[in-house]
Amino acid sequence: MNKKTALITGASKGIGKAIALKLASLNYNLVIIGRSSELLDILKSEVESQQVKCLKLVVDLEIKDIPEKIMGKVFNHFGHLDVLVNNAGLSYSGSIIDTHVDVWDRIMNVNARAPFFLCKAAIPVLKKSSNPVIINIGSVVDFKGYKNQAAYTASKHALSGFTKVLAKEVQNDGIKVHLISPGGVNTEMVREMRPDIDTEQLIQPEEIADIIEFIVTRKGKGTIDHLYIRRQSGRAFD
Repeated sequence: MNKKTALITGASKGIGKAIALKLASLNYNLVIIGRSSELLDILKSEVESQQVKCLKLVVDLEIKDIPEKIMGKVFNHFGHLDVLVNNAGLSYSGSIIDTHVDVWDRIMNVNARAPFFLCKAAIPVLKKSSNPVIINIGSVVDFKGYKNQAAYTASKHALSGFTKVLAKEVQNDGIKVHLISPGGVNTEMVREMRPDIDTEQLIQPEEIADIIEFIVTRKGKGTIDHLYIRRQSGRAFD
């Protein structure tokens, strides 16, 4: 039986790396995407040690036509795609008055435009899968607002919004679409954005990877559209 194939953006570290290692352990061939060739090489070696194939793509998701090029390389290399995980993201901490248009464009291009058009490019390929899944990694800020995070928050609201529409548009094609909105995860990005948080209180990347495992392996008639994962030290139902 042919192995299934998963594509993960932002795979070189943090949540993306944890997801890649988890899917490799589930016998998925992988397409790992990031900006650091060195970090992706390390991950590729770890993945291939689990007897799965791995395609490394070093790309800049800010470039307009990259999604189509990525999907072309995936199809040429593996011939199919079963799982798309849009995890790559950029953060920015600054007030609205201090946010320049070039920062806004960069954040929106990577956090909203790139996953939008990766989903668009992946749909024709995913339709051929027996169990096609799209997972977009959002954030607590895709439904909340925090001071000095306006540009980042706007990009994640955009991701959340198009994910909801996408789920409806591809439902009849059998493609399951999920949005995961984690609170603080122990990654380099969160430590830069919220240096005030004790890292011991943060969610671990492997916990998000465990949720991915649940999504891609569960069977049944029910589905989960949105998962909000908060820190235990955070306020319940807030």
